Amino acid sequence: MRDEIIRNLEAQAVETRKGILQIAYESGRLAHPGPALSCADLCTALYYRFMDTNPDDPYRQDRDRLVLSKGHACLVLYAILSDLGYFPREWGKTLRHVNSRLQGHPVLGKTPGIDMTSGSLGNGLGIGLGMAYYTRLQGSCKKTYVILGDGEMNEGTVWEGVNIAPVLGLDNLIAIVDQNYFQSCGPVQSICPMRNMKERWEVFGWKVLEINGHDMREIVSALEVATNYHGAPVCIVANTVKGKGVSFMEHDNSWHQKVVTREQYEQAIKELEEAK
Repeated sequence: MRDEIIRNLEAQAVETRKGILQIAYESGRLAHPGPALSCADLCTALYYRFMDTNPDDPYRQDRDRLVLSKGHACLVLYAILSDLGYFPREWGKTLRHVNSRLQGHPVLGKTPGIDMTSGSLGNGLGIGLGMAYYTRLQGSCKKTYVILGDGEMNEGTVWEGVNIAPVLGLDNLIAIVDQNYFQSCGPVQSICPMRNMKERWEVFGWKVLEINGHDMREIVSALEVATNYHGAPVCIVANTVKGKGVSFMEHDNSWHQKVVTREQYEQAIKELEEAK
C-alpha cells in the first residue's frame, strides 16, 4: 500500500510540473518556473496526501493552511489548486494579466484556495505562526504549513518567528525550507551564505528533519513525523534543485523569472512525459 501511495504521488508531481509549465507558457507573461519546480514534489505531497482542505468550501474555518512565503513560486499553487477544482484551468491563461484572478504572487481573496497574500519575502513564517497560534486557541488540531526559500532566510524577520514559535510550543506549525541554493540574483552562498541550515533551526528549539526534497519517500516520511510530533514546531529542510524536472532549467538561475516559448514548453513537456 505504501509503495502505491508513493508511486501515485510521484505521478501526480509530474502532472504538477506540467501544470506549472502550461500556465507559464499559455499566459505569455514573465513567470517564475524555476522556483516553482523546485518545490513541486513538496507541495504535491502536502495537497494530495496530508492537508485537510476542500475546494467546495475553501475557507472553512477548521482546515489546514499553507503559506507560500516564497510567493513568487505561486505557479505551483495555481497548478495544484486548479487540478483539485478550486478554479477552472482556463484561468491559467490569464496569469499576470490586468484584473486576472491569478496574480504574479498569491493574493488572499482573489484566488480561491490561497490562504495568505505573500511575496514580500521574510513575512510568511510570522504570519503562519499567528495562524497556528489562533488555531490552537480555537481548540483545533489543524496544521499550518509555511514554505520558505533558503535565500529568503537572509531576512531578519524570519528569525524572529523562528525564535518565538518554540517558546509558544506551536507543534501545529510546520516550516519547510526549499533549499535550492539560489535566490533571484544568484547563488545564496555567493550573496549571503546560510550555512548549517539544520543546526540554525535546532538552536532555537525546533525539531528539524533534513531530506532530499525530490525523493517522495523521504518527503512522505518526514511529513508523517512532522504531523505527529508534539512539544515543538517542526522544520523540514528540503534539499532541492531549482528548475527540477526540466533539463535546461535545472541549476540555471536565469529561469528564476522568464517567459516560456512554445519550443521550450514542448521540449519540457516531452522530457516530463519520458521521465514517467
